[in-house]
Amino acid sequence: MSVFTTHTPETAPAAARPAIEGVRRKFGWLPAPVGLMAESPELLAGFLTANRHFESSGLAPLEREVVVLAVAGRNECHVCVALHTATLTRLGADPELIDALRAGTPLPDARLEALRRFTLAVLDHRGAVPDDGVHAFLAAGFERRHALDVVLGVGTYTISTFANRLTAAPLDPPLAAYAWEPAAA
Repeated sequence: MSVFTTHTPETAPAAARPAIEGVRRKFGWLPAPVGLMAESPELLAGFLTANRHFESSGLAPLEREVVVLAVAGRNECHVCVALHTATLTRLGADPELIDALRAGTPLPDARLEALRRFTLAVLDHRGAVPDDGVHAFLAAGFERRHALDVVLGVGTYTISTFANRLTAAPLDPPLAAYAWEPAAA
């Protein structure tokens, strides 16, 4: 049982209320992870700000989702995998791509697979990706700025996945169709 409170707009610390109201308007409901993050208005604001910048990065929407799903799968965040599976579905992503991202297996699209591998290399090497990994990423058609955009995505979704795991964030009913559990090791 989590020791954290899932806040509502009425129970959240005053400093977090505008942020959770904004998220509620955007989604049409308040995701439990946001209510949990609201305990720390600074954490919530930091995540939302970083996410806003990541969404305006040089990576295309589908590419950003590849980064997010790579981080979420690696960090075993069932909430992020479900939420971003819903986003991929809304974007009209190929079901084979979605299945591979959720399984953590090679992607059917070579360019997106290079992005997935680079994201995992950023995580595995704590940013110090070996030259051959950087060159493979660039050879797949990405630019140097995209490598740094991946770092932004990794940082953003490390905040989210770690907070969700720490607070034992539940899966909200609107995401039930996208439920995910990590593969048994």
